[in-house]
Amino acid sequence: MTTAKTRNQPVWQIVARREIAVRATDKSTLIGTAVMLAVIVGVLGFTAWSESREKTYDVAYSATASQAMVEGIAERATDIDEKVRIEPVSVDDADAARHALEEEQADAYLRPDTDGWTLVTLEDADSELRDVVSQAVEAIVLAGNADAAGTTAAELTKGSAVGVEQLEGDSELSAIRYIVGYALAIVFYFASIMFGMTLANSVVEEKQSRIVEMIAAAVPLRQLLAGKIIGNAVIAVGQMLIYVAVGLVGLSLTDFSFALPALSGAIGWFVVFFLIGFVVLSTLWAVAGALASRTEDLQSSSTPITMLLMVMFFGALYLDGVGEQIGSYVPPLSAVLMPMRLVDGTAAWWEPIIAVVLLLAFGVALVRLAERLYSRALLQTGGQLSLKAAWRLEE
Repeated sequence: MTTAKTRNQPVWQIVARREIAVRATDKSTLIGTAVMLAVIVGVLGFTAWSESREKTYDVAYSATASQAMVEGIAERATDIDEKVRIEPVSVDDADAARHALEEEQADAYLRPDTDGWTLVTLEDADSELRDVVSQAVEAIVLAGNADAAGTTAAELTKGSAVGVEQLEGDSELSAIRYIVGYALAIVFYFASIMFGMTLANSVVEEKQSRIVEMIAAAVPLRQLLAGKIIGNAVIAVGQMLIYVAVGLVGLSLTDFSFALPALSGAIGWFVVFFLIGFVVLSTLWAVAGALASRTEDLQSSSTPITMLLMVMFFGALYLDGVGEQIGSYVPPLSAVLMPMRLVDGTAAWWEPIIAVVLLLAFGVALVRLAERLYSRALLQTGGQLSLKAAWRLEE
């Protein structure tokens, strides 16, 4: 029953509430959200587990010289990497060592050769094992050579240390920012595709079933378009906020929690750019649905938007230097690229403000254009329309 309160509401609010109710209870949306949350929790959980656990490697040897070396590596292992332990394993010969590797009774076999030492593994050795063995062998051999020369390893290596200094931030934080930046670009791309196609399908299904003719007779098409876009934007941003919240909480439980203060502000800007960029692109998806007369036509009418999203995504991935700076101001690429620069720490505080203003101006112009195309093409059922044909139609 229609209440007085409902009758007094603007039409776009009613449409938006319906879109929210439909999307929030849609099984595919719920399943997709649950799967994405499971992926985020799984990745962060695995990261936290792998970073915290201690790794023990069984290293086999078959000669007295090898025994001394492996035992020396075991003594130095925790000093090189506190989460790595080396357990020496004695075998009779090289054949026995190979058998131990094949039967997973040992992780590696260390043997001397003419140039030094060789670490033999069944498959590719873990990077932690390679690093510990390489550094420990180098230290042991250097100490032996220094002793033979009547000096010390410290004297031999005096003045050879190379330090690393980064003028802005630190290298570990830079690596985390790099990963988070690309993760945000991926999230924007797939969210735009998923919710955009849902919006376009909704439009074309109403058009194909002729329901839209009754709706158009009762409500202004501008209000219908606004309600659909706002409803989908609320669901998309709500879903994004859940992902971000879970991701930040999960990150706080890992060894990378130190990066949260540097990332939180940039991620807040990402939500702002996501909202504006999503609304702008949603108008195009609505036009794609209006241009199609059947669901089968949607693939063709939505191709330009898909190509635009691919340009945005790959542009964000591969633009660098001056190109990246310029692109971060160019709508709609700025919706992806500016948040990546903010996460990376290469954008000043005032740059996102300018980018938002430009994106809003672009969005207003695009919404006006899309509104005209949408209202003129929505009631046309004689086949798929081109943009040029839709523009020439009379309302």
